[in-house]
Amino acid sequence: MPKPLSLAFDPIARADELWKQRWGSVPSMAAITSIMRAHQILLAEVDAVVKPYGLTFARYEALVLLTFSKAGELPMSKIGERLMVHPTSVTNTVDRLVKSGLVDKRPNPNDGRGTLASITEKGREVCDAATRDLMAMDFGLGAYDSEECAEIFAMLRPLRIAASDFDEE
Repeated sequence: MPKPLSLAFDPIARADELWKQRWGSVPSMAAITSIMRAHQILLAEVDAVVKPYGLTFARYEALVLLTFSKAGELPMSKIGERLMVHPTSVTNTVDRLVKSGLVDKRPNPNDGRGTLASITEKGREVCDAATRDLMAMDFGLGAYDSEECAEIFAMLRPLRIAASDFDEE
């Protein structure tokens, strides 16, 4: 995928200047705009790495989640909770993984209405290969060292706590 042409200026810094002139200083506007742009950049980069495996980053995350589970399987509802996505998105993601032979689905014996998704051996192999490739490109964060990555994690943690992403220890 060719890189887009770079602008001769930082459009977010420019927007911040114009914002200040019109509405006053609001540092949170520049911060969220930077975060959203970084999200777009990172998602495009990681999606490009996992695409040869027939994955999107969302499908990759589902495979990793199944890999981390004790039995290699989870209820669909649990996948949605852990990935914080709508049940329809989970169904779409898992159905695509099933179609690719990376995941199987079966009725959940512990829940008459529920469905279990389980990773296949091919799914584990694809997950491992994609993980190696993502690690080799530092998940798109190669511009930062380990300490800076830890700082980013720490800076975003209070936002996640405030959003009830998880209970603080």
